[in-house]
Order: sequence, then C-alpha cells, then structure tokens
Amino acid sequence: MSDDAFRLTPLDLRTQQFARTLRGYDQRQVDEFMRRVSEELERLLRDKGQHEERLRSAQEQLKAFRERERAMNEALVAAQQLRVDSREQAERQAELVLREARVEAERIVERARREEELVRERADSAARQFTAYIASFRALLERHMGEVDALQLPVRPYPGAMAGGAE
Repeated sequence: MSDDAFRLTPLDLRTQQFARTLRGYDQRQVDEFMRRVSEELERLLRDKGQHEERLRSAQEQLKAFRERERAMNEALVAAQQLRVDSREQAERQAELVLREARVEAERIVERARREEELVRERADSAARQFTAYIASFRALLERHMGEVDALQLPVRPYPGAMAGGAE
C-alpha cells in the first residue's frame, strides 16, 4: 500500500454512520462490532507505535555499536601501526647502538694498538739504552782494569833511593 491509501483510525470507526434501510443489519450488532474493531485497531496502533519506538531504539543502538566498532577497528589499526612503528624504531635504535658500539670497539682497539706500539718502542729504547749502558760500563771497567794491570807491573827501585839515604 502507498501513503495515499485509505487510512482507518479508531475514531473513524466510532464516528462512522450508516444510512438506515429497511432490511439492513442489526444496528446494535454493527455498533458493537465497530466498537470492538475500534478497540483492536487502537491496540494494534499502540503496538505498532511501541514496535516502531523499539525499532528506532534498536537502530540507534545499532548505529552506536557500528560507530564503536569503527572506532575500535581504527584504534586496532592504529595500535598495530604503533606496534610496527615501535618495532622499526627499536630495530633502528638497536642498529644505531650496535654501530656505535662497533665504532667504540674499533677506537678502543686502535688506541690499545697505539699504546702497545708505544710500549714496544719504549721497551726497545730501554733495551738499547741498557745495551749502551752495559757497553759503556764494560769500557769503563776495561779502562780501570787496564790501569789496575798497569799498577801491578814490577816496580823498579829509583836509582838514588838505595844508595844511602839522603841526598
């Protein structure tokens, strides 16, 4: 039925008047029937109103649930993206820390190599100085030994010392 269709209300039934005819229906029965139809129509219209109200309420709830679902889906997508972004950031940070640690380790190793080279050079220098000291000490000792050897040569008396005494 379209909206232009005939619409019957309980008031229409209560106020409806029929022309009287000689061989018509029993007026009392028609009035009683119209009263009962009117009451039923009122009940049906009330039920329809209640059902329409419940339908509107259910539709509003459905709309609210759909909005919540959309919001939750958006939040879930945002959380997943945040997780992905956080993981990527953590991986970048870890890579940066590793890179810095490698650079620091290479710097420490290079400094240790330079220090080792310096220690070796100093040890070599000390060994050369010690060798030079030993050689110098040996030369000094040999010189002194030469002097000691010279002192041990037989001593000849002085020619005038034996003759008698004083001059």
